[in-house]
Amino acid sequence: MSEERELQWDDTIENDGQEYVTLPEGDYAFTVESFERGRHNGSEKLPACNKAIVRLRIDTPEGPAFISHQLFLHTKTEGLLSAFFSSLGLKKKGEPLRMNWNAVTGASGRAHITLDPDRNDPEKKYNHVKRFYPKDDGSKTWKAGNF
Repeated sequence: MSEERELQWDDTIENDGQEYVTLPEGDYAFTVESFERGRHNGSEKLPACNKAIVRLRIDTPEGPAFISHQLFLHTKTEGLLSAFFSSLGLKKKGEPLRMNWNAVTGASGRAHITLDPDRNDPEKKYNHVKRFYPKDDGSKTWKAGNF
């Protein structure tokens, strides 16, 4: 394996890249590969605000699947931010949390993933995070039929 390096404009390239793995809808464990800070320019539904773009890796027998997910830093989406941090075990229900983005990379959680059609090409499908599940803290939780 050769070392990673910057390519020059006239370099020869050979690597065709990895095959994109599409997941069927379901619940999956994920690891946060990385996150980057960005800016949402505003839309009809949400005013301009900061956003975090997290890259999630889901390991499968066919190879890793990657999902890019945007988290908007606005009070309108505070519940979604709480769900994300809860899934990583960084936020406890009912308790305030100062978001620590440095703790996100490498953390793991669970999410429900859907397979949604592309807006511009309904034949194309892409994976999307529908919801994040809170991390099991090991405490006994209520289950149907158990009292």
